[in-house]
Amino acid sequence: MTEELLDVRLSVNGTPRPLRVPARRLLSDALRHDLGLTGTHVGCEHGVCGACTVLLDGRPVRSCLVLAVSVDGQEVTTVEGLAEPDGSLGPVQQAFAECHGLQCGFCTPGFLTTITAGLRDNPSPTHEEAREMVAGNLCRCTGYQNIVKAVERAAEIGAEGPS
Repeated sequence: MTEELLDVRLSVNGTPRPLRVPARRLLSDALRHDLGLTGTHVGCEHGVCGACTVLLDGRPVRSCLVLAVSVDGQEVTTVEGLAEPDGSLGPVQQAFAECHGLQCGFCTPGFLTTITAGLRDNPSPTHEEAREMVAGNLCRCTGYQNIVKAVERAAEIGAEGPS
């Protein structure tokens, strides 16, 4: 028996990306396997770790908990879409590099998308607000101190404006 495929129209990182997927295909799997965007990592497959976080119409969501068919007509931004149009690092990516906010890098894409949305909502977070911004994502390597510093640095970069 062949599983029925459904048409899904979505925009990924600003580009229309039509898909034909089974009804139960997770967004994380559609991004990784159908579209080849492997920057979205899948850690726990239960929505706990945050590694698979993408932006859905600008809001962070755990892509391992969302069915691809449910995002029909929406905009998905993955970690690949956070770079500047010229290909240079976006502010959050730049801050992570400057502040050594990553070690193994597995959790980094989820942090980058989460922080991008967080800074859009709160462009000048206090230290405690920066800590709260990343509280829903898990990292086994860094101890979070440099990640929080990266949030604060990204806010500074954003306040400085384009270079």
